[in-house]
Amino acid sequence: MKLALGPLLYYWQRDAVFSFYDAVAATPVDIVYLGETVCSRRRELRMADWLSIAARLLEAGKEVVLSTQVLIESGSDVTTLHKIAEMSVNGDFMVEANDMGAVHCLEGKVPFVAGPHLNIYNVPTLQWMATLGIQRWVMPLEMGRDDLALMQQDRPAGVQTEVFTYGRMPLAFSARCFTARHCNLPKDDCQFRCIEHPDGLMLRTRESEGFLVLNGIQTQSAKVYNLLPEWGAMRDLGVDVVRVSPQAQHTPVILTLFHSTMTGQTSTDAAMQAMADLMPDLACNGYWYGKPGLEQLATQPELA
Repeated sequence: MKLALGPLLYYWQRDAVFSFYDAVAATPVDIVYLGETVCSRRRELRMADWLSIAARLLEAGKEVVLSTQVLIESGSDVTTLHKIAEMSVNGDFMVEANDMGAVHCLEGKVPFVAGPHLNIYNVPTLQWMATLGIQRWVMPLEMGRDDLALMQQDRPAGVQTEVFTYGRMPLAFSARCFTARHCNLPKDDCQFRCIEHPDGLMLRTRESEGFLVLNGIQTQSAKVYNLLPEWGAMRDLGVDVVRVSPQAQHTPVILTLFHSTMTGQTSTDAAMQAMADLMPDLACNGYWYGKPGLEQLATQPELA
């Protein structure tokens, strides 16, 4: 089972992004996803910068995957999409397709990764995607262990499975920018306020409880999805890759804890205890057990 670092979902200063991936290069992560997937207005890094980071990671022995934007809204977004697809066709990098436009650019040409936002919820859809050339699919965030087990039983030969196992869950995307709206700014003049919130902007209930996190046009869970205790169950189900999502602090330590747990160097209990102080909020795992996502349930060997 391999360990992956998902694409950076937040808007950080350019130097902070380079420093972050320099630290990632020294971790035991196997696969790193790069690129802007949330908002094309986030221009701290250009394509040349992402490729420079990719080269550094390749030198460190990491597999690099370029991720495409989830919500394509303009002609310039389409142009960027075609550039990324062209690099994949030329054999430079594999691509994670996060919308069907990206799929159509890649189908029948090169193997690619079907991102979690393609909503592959049943075996016929997975089998159809296999005919288009996917090498790996990422399980949708809301899918539970029972449904994954069914998918794995009839998974097409040669197709790998990846599961989002740590991080605030990217739940939805909108044409509106929630962060700009919070600041009473129009989307086209957002003043890049996202950069002031390196882990997103917390939305609280009237009782001051964390409810959702606003991240530009993306809505995330307030709690942190953490399936580290379930890695053994995922291994038994034939999962090939587990994904950690970047956060502003402690990501290299979290990657190391995942790796040491999966290799038997650290117990799950010890790793979870260490991670308690590293997460930006409380843990949750409800979706994995077919429950509301914000719930935190004790690890269950088998579901009823």
